[in-house]
Amino acid sequence: MEVFALALFVLSTSGTPGPNNIMLLSSGVNFGIKRSLPHVLGINLGFPVMIVALGVGLVSLFNRYPNLYLAMKFIGIGYLLFLAYKIAKTPVSAETKEQARPISFIQAAAFQWVNPKAWIMAISAIVAFSSATDAAMNEVLFVALAYIAFGLPCSFVWLFAGAGLKRALDNPMFIMWFNRVMALLLVLSIVPIINSEMLMMQ
Repeated sequence: MEVFALALFVLSTSGTPGPNNIMLLSSGVNFGIKRSLPHVLGINLGFPVMIVALGVGLVSLFNRYPNLYLAMKFIGIGYLLFLAYKIAKTPVSAETKEQARPISFIQAAAFQWVNPKAWIMAISAIVAFSSATDAAMNEVLFVALAYIAFGLPCSFVWLFAGAGLKRALDNPMFIMWFNRVMALLLVLSIVPIINSEMLMMQ
């Protein structure tokens, strides 16, 4: 396995805009770094677990039952739209903000299973960096570890960027519009996935 190529793959997929990173940016603005740490850890432990599970056998299950994979994708798209709505409606006043809660560790880990980009990343990584040999499971575990090693710093970059923006915005009206823009970006991030599914159904 080419370690350098794998590192570049992980950095490019983990560091680019997508549902996880947009939500981390938004969480940094609305809740700060400390309250968002469970969200970061949920992503960066939940996604490697997903890779291992896919490597163990879920890919063959979805090859056998393609409608199951399609159903998961549409559930994921629906959940992302719900999250976009929640981000757009995040409270911005000091009183209501204290009552609002960031995404928990369990929620962030579970979210990977309905995140369409996570499915694409996981399957692409397994196909590209593992082989149909006796060493395949070891290679899948190595890919999962690579996502912990290189994906975690990428998540913190997005979180710290959000926390930095919080100080720059520091105005309820600006934060309200920031949340609405983030919600729109989250919706736009799933448009290519919806288009790809529509093309497959034609």
